[in-house]
Amino acid sequence: MKIGIIGTGLIGANLARKWVAAGHSVRIANDFDPSALDNLARETRAQAVPVAHVVKDVEVIVTTIPLHAIPSLPGDLFDAVPDDVILVDTSNYFPARDRTIPAIEEGMVESQWVAQQIGRPVIKAFNNQLAYTQAHEGKPAGTPGRIAMSVYGDDAGAKMTVVGLINDLGFDGIDAGPLAESWRQQPGTPAYCTELTAPELREALGRAVKDRSPKLRDLSLKYLDAFGEGFLASLATGEYTLGYTSKDVVQMYRRLELEEIEK
Repeated sequence: MKIGIIGTGLIGANLARKWVAAGHSVRIANDFDPSALDNLARETRAQAVPVAHVVKDVEVIVTTIPLHAIPSLPGDLFDAVPDDVILVDTSNYFPARDRTIPAIEEGMVESQWVAQQIGRPVIKAFNNQLAYTQAHEGKPAGTPGRIAMSVYGDDAGAKMTVVGLINDLGFDGIDAGPLAESWRQQPGTPAYCTELTAPELREALGRAVKDRSPKLRDLSLKYLDAFGEGFLASLATGEYTLGYTSKDVVQMYRRLELEEIEK
């Protein structure tokens, strides 16, 4: 497939590496960090292009930039993009990073807010897995214990295309429902960074409680910070320092659901 990726942070870089290796034609763009763009292009053989060009002549577009940066995309970026091109949103809302977004604070689902900002329907995927897992834990289809990713959206065909792209990354993809339910895989839910098999993930999505997730999201950041000075910053590299591993982080997220939250 022809894929355009906007953003070359951890998620964007992981997707580019694996999709190029799987035989897809990948374009990458990142006006925020041109040096990272050039380095990734050399490493992966993805084509580095300006943001205005990354959406042209592609079948799938993935936006993988911080949520607060979505409104900074050119207002006409998607105007000439055909309706059958699939747009995938990978963002997560962290108020400390993204600044407070009133609509989301009042209950709007993050990806519905993204769709509103860019004026196009989106598919939600690739946001509820650790970057380390994406980079290192993919397995061939049929491998026992294969980790799964959930996909939300309102276009069944588009979701099946994304499920196929997830398989190319080395994970099982599942169609989890409409976009309005995508909060079930956002930070603070049982499906966020708990690295589950497909049956386990479906069960975790069903256990999510929307009103609890923002508080658990904020609590998880405190736990990560308590791992040691600089640990949160180290996650920006996709690796782990201070003696902790991805398994320690996954276990923290799995225990989070059991926390008592003040009402």
